[in-house]
Amino acid sequence: MFWFWIGYFTLVALLLFLDLFVLNKGNKEPTLRSAAYWTAGWMSLGLSFTGVVYLIYENGWLDAKLIGTTEPGGTGSLAAVQYVSAYLLEQALSIDNIFVIALLFKQFRIKMKYQHRVLFWGILGAIVFRLIMIGGGAWLAHRFSWIFFVFGAYLVFQGIKLFRHDDEAEADHDNSAIVKFLRRFVRVDNRTDHGGKFTVMVDGKKALTMVAVCLVSVELTDIVFALDSIPAVLSVSQETFVMVTSNIFAIMGLRSLYFVLAGAMDMFKYLKYALALLLILIGVKMFIMRWIHIDHFISLAAIAGIIATGVIASIISAKKEHKHLTPLVDPGDSLPPPPREN
Repeated sequence: MFWFWIGYFTLVALLLFLDLFVLNKGNKEPTLRSAAYWTAGWMSLGLSFTGVVYLIYENGWLDAKLIGTTEPGGTGSLAAVQYVSAYLLEQALSIDNIFVIALLFKQFRIKMKYQHRVLFWGILGAIVFRLIMIGGGAWLAHRFSWIFFVFGAYLVFQGIKLFRHDDEAEADHDNSAIVKFLRRFVRVDNRTDHGGKFTVMVDGKKALTMVAVCLVSVELTDIVFALDSIPAVLSVSQETFVMVTSNIFAIMGLRSLYFVLAGAMDMFKYLKYALALLLILIGVKMFIMRWIHIDHFISLAAIAGIIATGVIASIISAKKEHKHLTPLVDPGDSLPPPPREN
């Protein structure tokens, strides 16, 4: 298993290298078409890995066996269903994350041609944080069975909170707080015309740019959303291999998915409620799973069905209200530049 992990993370590193330094070299504004192609590619890669998961667990390769089984092999179908469920769940929950990231870019006036850079390094940080949180969550789940009640209660609470959530209320969330906090330790330059750099020299001293501050905000946002997604994924699988691979493949497609969806936030007005319902149902499942077993195929169907219902209802509603996809406005051009800090 050790050498498989080495090969897997080498593949991930190679794909990320190609993404930033070869295929998306330089500060270019992404087009909707290229983002759609990349999204389709990442999703195809993530879903096609289901076959690898099936073969590994069906044939007992690498001594892989699902929790609850005594011998490796013969559990390919179950492992594949768990993987797809975890992957779709992570993709669905990442949509809400995308909309918050779009608000952050607007707050910090990050131009579109620099957003890819922030998202790329944000994804690298997200992978590291997710690995830590998955390891911690899996350890807690294996060590303390009662932790599922805690996770379940938290997800129900978050689902109810999401139902009552006001999108506009998030417009200023953490902006001033993060800037003030960082200024306690480092110099921060408010200008946004630094060519996408994270640090610059101001009056002979190194200072963080708004791009760097936005990156910190994106990382903190992902940590907050991981508090939802990791317990949710634990509800469909406690297998570390399944959790890690499904999460990483979903996160790797986050950058391109952002450029597809960020300009259409108003169109998916019912998706928020679908995600809220999903969190509540998953939380309830974690409460009752000790006494009532819910088949993994049923869980997969419920996840896919709720997401599809939210998307379809949003599209139908948008058409009835004669709404159209709006182009992704460049935040760097929407507001005048802030005054330079002395």
